[in-house]
Amino acid sequence: MIVELSHRIEAGMITYPGIPGPTLGLHLSREDSREIYAPGTEFEIATITLAANTGTYLDSPYHRYADGPDLSGLPLDKLADLPGLVIRADQGREVTLDRGLDVRGKAVLIHTGWDRHFGTEDYLHGHPYLAPESARWLAEQGAALVGIDSLNIDDTPPRGARPAHTLLLAAGIPLVEHLTGLAALPGEGFRFHAAPPLIAGMGTFPVRAYAIVP
Repeated sequence: MIVELSHRIEAGMITYPGIPGPTLGLHLSREDSREIYAPGTEFEIATITLAANTGTYLDSPYHRYADGPDLSGLPLDKLADLPGLVIRADQGREVTLDRGLDVRGKAVLIHTGWDRHFGTEDYLHGHPYLAPESARWLAEQGAALVGIDSLNIDDTPPRGARPAHTLLLAAGIPLVEHLTGLAALPGEGFRFHAAPPLIAGMGTFPVRAYAIVP
């Protein structure tokens, strides 16, 4: 079974406060293409302008660190076919992890249920986030990737620090934010995939995140 874990990207959608929504356009319409191709043959070539932090997206170390690997520097074994572990967070805004968990080499996905607010004003404020000490522990334990179904893996006060980004990306652990659908996954025993395009010089980009459940 394949489980969808990404939000749909649509024109004008707001993912994060202050970041503009995407704009869709056309490079070549079907009507204009009829002048180029044989009779009865037509194509459409669309354009999109969007901030890299749109929808469900992945952060590479370059997002936080100028000398860190960008999207093109991340190996596929950090992004695809990872053994997955879902952590059900139900203890309030700050999520702390059970240190008895085996997270080494796994995609650790934090299920808060906050994705139910996506696309509404409620999504943008008061969201759950990962406790800094738990971020440090994940980095020390060698998690392969960390994801969350919330606005941000860090708390987001104005001009605030971003300890989870700082600690995890320093350890070379990619982050996936704005996941959805984690309620449909088992606690473990599935494979996680979230590979962005191979773009040089960018630190973040939307992904089609999904899980394969036997």
